Amino acid sequence: MINRIAISRAQPFPVVLKYNNIRSYALTAGFVLAAVLVPWIFHQFHLAGPTFLPMHIFVLIGGLVFGWRAGLIIGLVTPLASYAVSGMPVLRLLPQIVIELSAYGLIAGILREKYNLRAIWSLLGAMIGGRLALLLALLTIYFVAGESYSPLGLETNPFVAFRSVIEQGWPGIVVQMVSIPVIIWLVGKVTAKNIQE
Repeated sequence: MINRIAISRAQPFPVVLKYNNIRSYALTAGFVLAAVLVPWIFHQFHLAGPTFLPMHIFVLIGGLVFGWRAGLIIGLVTPLASYAVSGMPVLRLLPQIVIELSAYGLIAGILREKYNLRAIWSLLGAMIGGRLALLLALLTIYFVAGESYSPLGLETNPFVAFRSVIEQGWPGIVVQMVSIPVIIWLVGKVTAKNIQE
């Protein structure tokens, strides 16, 4: 029963990228580009990135579809590329966001690729693991630099910053929980159809 609920049937999905061909790099670059471009568009319409978390969506999908290597690379490169292009996220938040997004991609990929969990359980595990990584990053930064930041600015301590991130990002969390499993299901259908033809 637990296997039926949590474990996926054997299927040719996810499409694991092993970075032994140009296609792997091109797909990863495409996801990084989308993860940089969409938040930039959000900012043009004054939609708060920390509220809707558009960057997270591409990192999580990358890990769920392409495996842990791609998830880790997309999560690591995306905030750095975004900062280089647009200055967002702001420099004081960049280290914690790099750690958080890298953890999302890595954990989503491991749970899906190595443990063959269904997309929804892999997504939940990644969202919890990524936020725990964020908390560890906030604690480390606080003990090293003596400061703790959230998207709202300087906070009194890392736990307040962590709570602020969660409270501000709940609309994005809901969007992820609703949209990502549907997107993964659609990608799986298209992949299976292409393999059958």
